[in-house]
Amino acid sequence: MKKNVGRTDRIVRASLAVLVGILYLAGVIEGTPAIVLGVVALALLFTSVTGFCSFYVPFGISTVKEKPMDRD
Repeated sequence: MKKNVGRTDRIVRASLAVLVGILYLAGVIEGTPAIVLGVVALALLFTSVTGFCSFYVPFGISTVKEKPMDRD
């Protein structure tokens, strides 16, 4: 799997996952919405850790910044 999730994208995804966790622990979200958001948060956390998002592949999206080529 080629990485297609850039640094900023990974930070945002991880932050959203943590936010959902905090909202759940604080009792702000519960029931079915908590389960749905929990699954989404796990997916966001997984993609932020691995650096790969399968939803980006069909659209050819990549938020990874390409390194400039060395000029000799």
